[in-house]
Amino acid sequence: MIPSLAGRPGARTVLWLLAAAWALAFPLFSTLGPHRTWGWCAAAGYLAAAALTARSPRAAVAAALTGAVALPLAWLVLTGRGQSEVVVVARSGRLLLDTGRLYVEDPAGVDAYTPYLPGMALFGIPQALLGRAGDPRIWCAAAFFAALWGAARLSTASRLRGASLPAWLPVLTASPVVALPLAVSGIDLPLAGLCCLALAAAGAGRPVLTGAALAAACALKWTALPAIAVAAALLAARAGRRTAVHAVLAAAVCTALLVLPAALLQPREMWRQVFLFPTGRADVPTPASSPLPGRLLADLVPGGWALAAALLLLAGLAVAASLAVRPPRTAAEAADRLALGLALAFLLAPAGRFGYLALPVLLVVWARTTARPARTPRIVARSRHLLVPSGRAGR
Repeated sequence: MIPSLAGRPGARTVLWLLAAAWALAFPLFSTLGPHRTWGWCAAAGYLAAAALTARSPRAAVAAALTGAVALPLAWLVLTGRGQSEVVVVARSGRLLLDTGRLYVEDPAGVDAYTPYLPGMALFGIPQALLGRAGDPRIWCAAAFFAALWGAARLSTASRLRGASLPAWLPVLTASPVVALPLAVSGIDLPLAGLCCLALAAAGAGRPVLTGAALAAACALKWTALPAIAVAAALLAARAGRRTAVHAVLAAAVCTALLVLPAALLQPREMWRQVFLFPTGRADVPTPASSPLPGRLLADLVPGGWALAAALLLLAGLAVAASLAVRPPRTAAEAADRLALGLALAFLLAPAGRFGYLALPVLLVVWARTTARPARTPRIVARSRHLLVPSGRAGR
């Protein structure tokens, strides 16, 4: 939801109805059981929110949270259902505890592949110890909210508008961009939260925290790598190149400490499962086969995989050039730039899913809520207006 529309009951009703229509598309068109379950529950919650929003916006948000988050998450966790990545992450945690390894040797089928870097296995350890109470989705959500809380504490806008985060976090959580992945998989939420935290830390001129957040994100999925360039550009613009270099070095060292042990122990499997499999170059085809432009090029055009990879590289170079020519100067601008880069990457990648686009959407929404810069110029202008006689205020 856009903050400028949030105060209008009619606009809120329309947005909840749009969310309900989106949710209903899943039981009507999706073949995945967890998605269908979420769709029915979420649609009911969003319709209830649309009916309640004119009388009580808080009750509307509560209804949306109940239908889109609480009920489907509880049902799917208790019944042990979810997207395949939930099982993959839980297996990685169990393997790490039992053998010290993360990847199945010589995987025979798609479910045996683990296309994640070592940090993701940490979210599977609680289930190995606690059973269903340690479902990876619960801990992924906890990491996501903790990172958003940290980002809000660092945000100038949140310090000036202290009510902003409590007011918008429930709405953001109830929205399909967070509620759906939270209920059915959860794995992209920690990555999104850590990217927000890294950008907020960069905007606050905190290089060590920026590097640590970037390292944690990069230890989960290699798709977090573009965040390093964006955060470094923001730090360079805000605090100087030396500070940006310190952040990049901290990110590189911490990432190496988190990833190198697994890379040295299972180099072949890490390369095959983490890099070849997601890009469609492994022996087993990836299930990430949504009809996005890069996937269509790879499947339908001779030499299409190389062409899609070339377009992806060109898009990356264009975003990098934009960072050099016009670097972001606020966390909100950096979030928009990172969202653009990730959206282009997901659209042009030879293999991908529509669900991947939730990450850039979430970054854009975050940039327009808790990451807004303080409006210092207006405050200064108003102060001058109070001090200068009205006849000379416009000069």
